[in-house]
Amino acid sequence: MRIALFGHGAMGRLVEERARGEGQEVALVLTSRDAGREELADQLRGLDAAIDFSVAGAVAANARLCVLANVPLVIGTTGWREEEEGVRRLFEEHGGALVYGANFSIGVNLFYRVVERAAELFARFDAYSPFIEEAHHARKRDAPSGTALKLRDKLAASYEGDIPVASTRAGHIPGTHRVGFDSAADQVLLTHTARSREGFAAGALAAARWIQGRRGVYEFTEMIDEMLRASLKT
Repeated sequence: MRIALFGHGAMGRLVEERARGEGQEVALVLTSRDAGREELADQLRGLDAAIDFSVAGAVAANARLCVLANVPLVIGTTGWREEEEGVRRLFEEHGGALVYGANFSIGVNLFYRVVERAAELFARFDAYSPFIEEAHHARKRDAPSGTALKLRDKLAASYEGDIPVASTRAGHIPGTHRVGFDSAADQVLLTHTARSREGFAAGALAAARWIQGRRGVYEFTEMIDEMLRASLKT
């Protein structure tokens, strides 16, 4: 694949390194300073995919560039939830291809399914109340994290009312998400801890390969669902 990168911070550089290690060509790197420059669409045309790990404020502009250039886009940036509806509509109306997700870690996306099933079970007993705790390094800007909000959505499918989410931003804490079910008698705690960002880069590149030849808007969870269905057939 020949790919473009939006953003060249820690995640962008990691995706670049992993892509080159896999034999992919990183043909273009754009930063947030380039957001909104529609003339850059000419440089994107003909590429196989673009991967966005920039900043929330640049996502919508980067999406417009990809639609203009007819290039599939993978969005790994977080904190752009308010722009989500408009970005989805942009790709749907122009027949583009988009994969986005709160978290591109395979482990986290399997964790979503574990939490979803646990919520279905615990919600059958009034004694248990759900909660979410998440912690990240001090540089992470959005709080709660996109992953925590996705986990809250999973819990909300089984529970009514507000589900508390506690966020911590400090030091060099690796991304950690805990989902608990608490009662007077006991507490059950499910935890996912990211050891590195390698999983996010691997997932984004897998999404860039998966979106080839497709049209439409997909959440990363849909890609995982398809992979799981395929694995059951083998």
